[in-house]
Amino acid sequence: MAKTPDAVDRIIEEWAQVRPDVDVSPIAIIGRVSRLSRFVDRRLAENFSESGLENWMYDVLATLRRSGEPYELAAGQLVAHTMVTTGAITNRIDRLVDRGWVERVAADDRRKVIVRLTKSGVDLVDKVLRSHTETEGEILGTLTDRQRKELANMLRTVLLGLGDFAA
Repeated sequence: MAKTPDAVDRIIEEWAQVRPDVDVSPIAIIGRVSRLSRFVDRRLAENFSESGLENWMYDVLATLRRSGEPYELAAGQLVAHTMVTTGAITNRIDRLVDRGWVERVAADDRRKVIVRLTKSGVDLVDKVLRSHTETEGEILGTLTDRQRKELANMLRTVLLGLGDFAA
């Protein structure tokens, strides 16, 4: 069965024509992962926008929701979970506070900032979670269950090789 070429196949073929001396085979994976990331981000953004969210907003809100009751984390923990800078998380928290989805809570240590989901934040995450996972399922709809498991395992191996361990 002949495979249908994609944009990455074209890129690899073009490199093979102009630089046959270079092994461009990693592009077959890295190029596809990169392109896939952009397609996925767009699809997820469409889903989030229906609830007035941006991707980063859901990331922060869902991180707090997954933490369990009372749905709060120190700002430093949010930095670690969301892979953004301290300055970026401060800005994000400010924007989420303005929308009423999170609140800052006083901590014993005045240098520490605790961020907690509000009731409306919990309700929003719970509402969006279902459509979010359905959208992700649609994105992966061309894969069998076995292919999904294999791909998840291969991607985990690459991420661990890059040092992305569970915190």
